[in-house]
Amino acid sequence: MTQGVGNIQLSRLTLVTALLSDVGCQRSVNEDFALSEAPSAETLEAARKGTLVVIADGLGGHAGGEVASRMAAEVVRRVYYASPSEPAEALREAFVEANHLIWETARRRPLLRGMGTTCTALAIRGHEAFAAHVGDTRLYLIRGGRIYQMTEDDSEVMEYVRQGRLSREAAERHPEKNILLKALGTRPAITPGFWERPLRVSAGDQFLLVSDGVHDLVTDEEMCAVLLDAPPDIACQRLVDLAKARGGHDNITVGVVWAAGSEGPARSVGGVPPLLRETREARVVS
Repeated sequence: MTQGVGNIQLSRLTLVTALLSDVGCQRSVNEDFALSEAPSAETLEAARKGTLVVIADGLGGHAGGEVASRMAAEVVRRVYYASPSEPAEALREAFVEANHLIWETARRRPLLRGMGTTCTALAIRGHEAFAAHVGDTRLYLIRGGRIYQMTEDDSEVMEYVRQGRLSREAAERHPEKNILLKALGTRPAITPGFWERPLRVSAGDQFLLVSDGVHDLVTDEEMCAVLLDAPPDIACQRLVDLAKARGGHDNITVGVVWAAGSEGPARSVGGVPPLLRETREARVVS
């Protein structure tokens, strides 16, 4: 199990971050990887890019998933802070480079052939948030006591939703929901999803990044209730514990970023009845 917590002062906000990754109950290796970076003011170029949180989920059942997820997160961090571009473009560049390096590494090393990973990154600079995304790791925003999914899964089932052939509710229960259409490192070039314009961050906002080991077993409403009822580090632990209590079939990774103001986030009392769903191996459709 890996864990990290950190703070960085912004003009009128304090970002409180927490990360927790767990192998789960049935896997022998943790193919998820998470990191956060909160540059100090002394590193002016890095500080100009703000705080970065990345989670990646190596594809279950594929060679080198553990290698791919770590490589993706570390390349995204390196390229994001080294790029002279503004945050939105720097994130896009970082994902393109991560895809290229994972693909080339797998091509040169036969034991890693076929490796790939999902990846979601959140960058916050001042009062602006930026994100980039590939796969089915997810980013949520909790604001005003409600939860909003800010990324869309790159999956075959979500393509059915976009085409109007399936409702979002039915998609969450679909037996093939984990078949991915896109992942880093599975093809020579890739176009990541990213926010071209920033999201304004307000005091009290919370951002939640999760691998499918969480969102396959814990509903959006339950995740929201946990974050409204506990500080980021405790919320991470509760979500990991909840996913494990429901079988923990996959690796489990949670990242929380709270934009703290003068008061803490709104709290709620009580929970939501559990909804059990079984996770499956992810395979990429090329």
